[in-house]
Amino acid sequence: MTSLDLNMIQTAGIGALALMVGMVLTRTVSFLQRFCIPSPVSGGIIFSLLGLALYGWFDIEISFDGTLRDVFMLAFFTSVGFQCNMRVLKQGGKMLVIMLILLVLIITLQNLMPWGITRLLHVDPLIGIAAGSVSMTGGHGTAGGFAGVLEQMGLHGAGTIGIAAATFGLIAGSMVGGPMAEFMIRKRLTNEQMQPKDDEIDPAMAGIENNEASPEGRAKRLSSNEQEFQQYAKASYWIILAMGGGTLISWLLAKTGITFPAYFGALILAAIIRNTIGFFRYKEEGEWVRADKLLDMDRITSVGNICLSMFLGIAMISLKLWELSSLALPLVVILAAQVVMMILFVYFVAFPLLGRNYDAAVLCAGICGFGLGATPNAMANMSAVCYKYRYTVKPFLIVPIIGAIFTDIINTAIITLFLNIL
Repeated sequence: MTSLDLNMIQTAGIGALALMVGMVLTRTVSFLQRFCIPSPVSGGIIFSLLGLALYGWFDIEISFDGTLRDVFMLAFFTSVGFQCNMRVLKQGGKMLVIMLILLVLIITLQNLMPWGITRLLHVDPLIGIAAGSVSMTGGHGTAGGFAGVLEQMGLHGAGTIGIAAATFGLIAGSMVGGPMAEFMIRKRLTNEQMQPKDDEIDPAMAGIENNEASPEGRAKRLSSNEQEFQQYAKASYWIILAMGGGTLISWLLAKTGITFPAYFGALILAAIIRNTIGFFRYKEEGEWVRADKLLDMDRITSVGNICLSMFLGIAMISLKLWELSSLALPLVVILAAQVVMMILFVYFVAFPLLGRNYDAAVLCAGICGFGLGATPNAMANMSAVCYKYRYTVKPFLIVPIIGAIFTDIINTAIITLFLNIL
């Protein structure tokens, strides 16, 4: 066996190439667009298949340096922390609270069920964690983020398992959401229930910040190239500041003896900054203004998404697909069970709790999307349902809030609890 070791710069370069190949594929292949497959995934899988061919046919194993991959991962989750605005929870109304409760239940079930399956199949329970909410609700970002922790706990090939499961979830989430909503609308709703009763936005939702309530509807701002550079630079500085300070929090958390992912300290510090900076004031043009104006959330989110794309690109090219051969049966059983569980959950639990109405049916399509895949899947599912029937406001306000702000926080906490119980 010949080993080809690439340094961190070479690794990043190939990761960027995989990302750009994926961008071309996503624009040209309708299947990838339909199921909202991220560009790093579609491009990265080609490179990972090339790696599998080299390994199987020529006995060449390529090893990629993970240094920059971990830096990009840390930057992304730090940007997630900055998006955690607790004022939104107060303003979201009853339906947002119900959705948060449902999210906790989904994540808990996604970890309990695989744990039980691994016990029945007599395989490592960490496989169940890797194919649980880490890769389902968490998606590729969280799957990659926890890969190092699971590897340290003894699960060989944790990154490959998590990424493979997350890719399956993206496709399954898109395939299940629309049909479930269609079934509930046709079988459970009357014509009267289908009619809109109030086209106005719920007053409880009116105070939600625009960039968090509807990312697609953000106001476009004109600025010069220099202003744009300064805004992105400032956003990058905030992220780097929280990353650096977060290492202290991670060090303190490690002293507790509880296992936390490497990014958790930075994520927590970013959330603290976001929710406390508004208490301070500074003088601008003779007037005192809130210090949270210093945070440009659009730019912080954009920088975070760039880092996520690079992280996924490097993670995908680093997959060792041959490591999945011995885990094929347990992984297939767990992933199939995750899909069945989601179908039963939205029909028997989510739909009744959300009110058994049209909004509830649309939200159930979204739940399938982000519960198995990612927030873009949820938005695509709901858009497809509304295109066929009628547009409704609340689901498109609530799902982005859940997906962008609370999912990673809640998921990380519950996964950490399960890891420490195991």
